[in-house]
Amino acid sequence: MTERTALKKTSPFRYGIGMFGTSVPINMFKMYAAFFYVDMLGLDMKKYSLVLFIYTFIDAIDNPVYGFLSDRTRSKWGRRRPWLIIGTPLLVLCFILFFNVPSFVQSEKGKLFVYMLLMYILTGTLDSLVNANYGALFPELFHSDTERAKTNGIRQICQLLAMTISIALTPMITERIGYQATSLVYGILAVAVMLYSFLGCTESTNYEELEKPLLIDSIVALIKNPHFWIFGLAVAFYSASFALISQALPFFVKYALGLGGSATTVMLAIVLGVAVVGILFWSRLSKKITIMTIYRTGFITMAIGFVPLYFVKNLPFAIIVSAVMGFGIAGCLTTIDCIGAKIVDDDYARHGIKREGIINSLMGVMNRLNGLYTSLAFYVVSRSFGFISGEETGDNPALASRVLLCVFPFIAMTLASVFSFLLKLPERKENE
Repeated sequence: MTERTALKKTSPFRYGIGMFGTSVPINMFKMYAAFFYVDMLGLDMKKYSLVLFIYTFIDAIDNPVYGFLSDRTRSKWGRRRPWLIIGTPLLVLCFILFFNVPSFVQSEKGKLFVYMLLMYILTGTLDSLVNANYGALFPELFHSDTERAKTNGIRQICQLLAMTISIALTPMITERIGYQATSLVYGILAVAVMLYSFLGCTESTNYEELEKPLLIDSIVALIKNPHFWIFGLAVAFYSASFALISQALPFFVKYALGLGGSATTVMLAIVLGVAVVGILFWSRLSKKITIMTIYRTGFITMAIGFVPLYFVKNLPFAIIVSAVMGFGIAGCLTTIDCIGAKIVDDDYARHGIKREGIINSLMGVMNRLNGLYTSLAFYVVSRSFGFISGEETGDNPALASRVLLCVFPFIAMTLASVFSFLLKLPERKENE
């Protein structure tokens, strides 16, 4: 406590803006990977689903390893910052290479599949490395619920602003300068913001007296913790739903609504704009109602929104539904990280071992299990409707896109809502 008081306080803004940097490249990567490789380059959709399936298992391994190494790191720069400074430029480099496919690779579908698989794994695993350490800093640097709510609000608004650029504006930008140049611009912006944020986080370096966590013991402790499982499954289904929204929307706009990239931009801008306002609303409301209530309300609102979205036939109606769903997304974003921090606090209170990195990474494993569900959705739609690629769309691509965007995410959010009611965490008082 004496050292913590002596440390220079990390600015919530300086930490929070890091989410802008991490979100810009990875959101473009996750949302437009399918559209870029399947619709534009002609990769078989079933092969794309195979990439997601393979990477999900790799990600389940690399996340806890990164968290374990981070928790056991001892350096004069802290436990997390060395990994962040090393991982940031490597992440951005692989992201740029993912969208800059060499011409000799594009000409042969076998090579294209191998190239995408390799670059998808590298980009994804480096994203795991960066976010495992960035997320582990959150409960370590900020301790009270009020402080965490404020910092997380800044962080999530930064994420939504990044989404506005990397998701909503990307169709318009890529129509002008292409995916290759867009990824380069986003990469340079991301590196600058991330390094500014990470270098400004004042992390404790006095960990000699702390016990180094053991990987197997930490995993076993979490396996025995029901809060971890219930929360992890709820977030995994939410993430699967969000991933399908981002990846399926360009197909929905093109084939179900018969519109171009600008309509995708409009719908996403509405969702993200409402979400920014919603975060401010939910953050203020958190002083009067519990974060668990906000958490559950957000899940339910998202689930309900997919029902009218399935029947949308024009842009105005799509915009109205998008606004409602944006409000639900805001409730989820406002609370998920705060609940995760409570689970970290609970683990330390029970075991007396500082292992934010491992816990955050294992939560990331649960989160990234959404890849199995997303992979299944693409595979089922491809087999059921004959949608192979942009060159071979099957007999009813409009219905295929509706099922992909609405039916599978609705099922996921319904399950997430059920799990959210099973999670029972005590509300910590401010002076505890």
